Amino acid sequence: METKTKIALVTGSSRGLGKNAAMHIIQKGIDVIITYRSKKEEAEAVVAEIEKSGQKAATLQLDTGVVSSFDAFIKQLATVLKEKWNRDSFDFLVNNAGIDAAAPFAKTTEEDFDNLFNVHFKGVYFLTQKSLPLIADGGRIINLSTGLTRFATPGYAAYASMKGAIEVFTKYLAKELGSRGIAANLVAPGIIETDFTKAAFTAHPELDKYMSSITSLGRVGQPDDIGGIIAFLCTEDARWINAQRIEASGGMFL
Repeated sequence: METKTKIALVTGSSRGLGKNAAMHIIQKGIDVIITYRSKKEEAEAVVAEIEKSGQKAATLQLDTGVVSSFDAFIKQLATVLKEKWNRDSFDFLVNNAGIDAAAPFAKTTEEDFDNLFNVHFKGVYFLTQKSLPLIADGGRIINLSTGLTRFATPGYAAYASMKGAIEVFTKYLAKELGSRGIAANLVAPGIIETDFTKAAFTAHPELDKYMSSITSLGRVGQPDDIGGIIAFLCTEDARWINAQRIEASGGMFL
């Protein structure tokens, strides 16, 4: 009996941490569906890079902050799965897409709060819910959190609160989906040098030195420090890990 290649859907994977995770996932022999919000050319370039390596890939547009678009997205996803893989399911959902809106608590605007909420909590909650009919039994859900749920850094009250909600949500996913053999886990990066944090590093030239000083391993994280962990959670070796928060911060604020 032929074993079907497994498929991962990685949101927000046309660049940064999502792209890095996708490139590590294909090294495990897993095909990938890339989503992008607006950078179609970047996403298509990632797909081309993946297919050059011998794995299959596809790309779909998705704004994870707009729940009303999810039904149409799921229909598109089902079509791509059927046409490209002759499957009616995929195996791994990686909820990676994210935005940043750092501000002191006293200056957080309602608009920024709502945008963070929609992308980091509401969007993850309902995209996961609407994906359930397409996630194969025995599959995995991998949510992205942050070291900021363990240690408090001024400026991230809203962002970290959304991620705190995701940490609780992930436990409920693990509990309620266990009967289908679906495991749910969290990866919580410390500060990573990506497009996501570029503005902060540019605005504060001393940030790299400071962050390195409070990290046990003595440097700021790189995407490669995280992508491999996400990929590992998609493998058979990780089958017994469930409802866990895996912090990958090099030992920040210990």
